[in-house]
Amino acid sequence: MRHSISGRKFNRTSSHRKALLKNLSNSLILNEQIKTTLPKAKDLRSVVEKIITLGKKETLHSKRRVFSILRNSLSVDKVFNILSKRYSKRNGGYTRVLKAGFRYGDSSPMAIIEFVERDINAKGLIDKERVKEELKQQDQNNQELKSQVSEKELDTKTKSNNKKEVKSKDNTLEKESKKIK
Repeated sequence: MRHSISGRKFNRTSSHRKALLKNLSNSLILNEQIKTTLPKAKDLRSVVEKIITLGKKETLHSKRRVFSILRNSLSVDKVFNILSKRYSKRNGGYTRVLKAGFRYGDSSPMAIIEFVERDINAKGLIDKERVKEELKQQDQNNQELKSQVSEKELDTKTKSNNKKEVKSKDNTLEKESKKIK
């Protein structure tokens, strides 16, 4: 019998289960809303709520404990700088789980887990910033390539012009030498 045994095994080893919850926690903290299966969302809720409760203490020890769980400095910073201030007057209940139908492939029940009073713009914000920086970098690379190509074209044009001048001078010299003979 499973009396007073909490949590699900998800048909995974303990290390795999711990890594799964860590990755889901990081995604939820950074995006503030994720879609996953219903059992995973229900187990994730308790993990994330404990992390935010630790974040409300704002001591070095609690920061180190949260970092030992998440292993991501961006997530830890967000927990202590944004989420702990947002939920400073709330005693638990930081997340909500909404049922979202069934997955097409295997008909597993899906759910959306999100923070209560979440920031709507936070979802995918890091990816959007990364894409903007990549586009800026590509534009800079394209401009550098265009300038290099234009310099090479100028160099080749001047070289070809110089060769034409040299050839024309050689031709005139040859004609003059033939006339002299």
